[in-house]
Amino acid sequence: MTLADLTTRFALDGQLRFVEGPGGLLFAEIDNHLGTASLCLQGAHVTTFRPKDQDEPVIWLSEHAKFAPAKSIRGGAPICWPWFGPHATESSFPGHGFARTVMWEVTDTAALESGETRLALSLVESEQTRAQWPCASRVSLEVTVGATLTMTLSSTNLGSTPMQIGEALHTYFQIGDIAAIRVLGLEGSEYVDKVEGGVRKSETGAVTFADEVDRVYLNTEATCRIEDSRLGRRIVVAKRGSRSTVLWTPWRDKADKMGDFGDDGWRRMVCVESANALDNVVSVAPGQTHEMQVEYRAESL
Repeated sequence: MTLADLTTRFALDGQLRFVEGPGGLLFAEIDNHLGTASLCLQGAHVTTFRPKDQDEPVIWLSEHAKFAPAKSIRGGAPICWPWFGPHATESSFPGHGFARTVMWEVTDTAALESGETRLALSLVESEQTRAQWPCASRVSLEVTVGATLTMTLSSTNLGSTPMQIGEALHTYFQIGDIAAIRVLGLEGSEYVDKVEGGVRKSETGAVTFADEVDRVYLNTEATCRIEDSRLGRRIVVAKRGSRSTVLWTPWRDKADKMGDFGDDGWRRMVCVESANALDNVVSVAPGQTHEMQVEYRAESL
């Protein structure tokens, strides 16, 4: 669908417009009296979100993010689907699946009575996606932007046998400094420590950061809270349909090797990902739909 087609069919006066952005990629830009957000149609990738009552964005986007066809974007809320991490049997397939690097199509937009703006999208299948994911399925995303950001990822099994999916909203949050935050809500949860080779541990208290962290917390539906003393706020991550939470910060050495964080971008972000991964992959019965929904909001400490 061309930019002109998108504008004609789905733009909303005063709330939602479509533009060509960096790398020639198409973006939806939302600006209502409650909040602002942008979404790249490649990957259905929310790249920015800021409630109007916040001076700082809630969603972090690297100043050095690269925008190119079929490439992932550093920051925002990438969609990991239909697997999380490396593919179970085929090492040549992309890590975290293909959903974040292929085109999605807009299927609906709406200006809600609440003042929020809703945008719905569906993943566009191709020979490449079918070669990597032969299951007959449909995946869609609904994004609602206001004072909060709500994302609902839906996976429907169109086939005749159960399908197993791993998934995550790999969301990057903007913070004052990684060494000055803590994450609450995971106390008592078992987690897989990927930095230490997959050893399993149990969380004993609030999570703080002094080095690289890459953990998959299992069997938890808890709401997480990022307490940020530098910015004087708390980011709340409330979810349903998700049994895993992933915490990630690359710290300096790994960020420097990645090349799209800049000198200290890694200090200004933390990933708190709502997921179904490892022990918590989801089996979707024929004809059924699995939904994972996450709401993000910010409040003063």
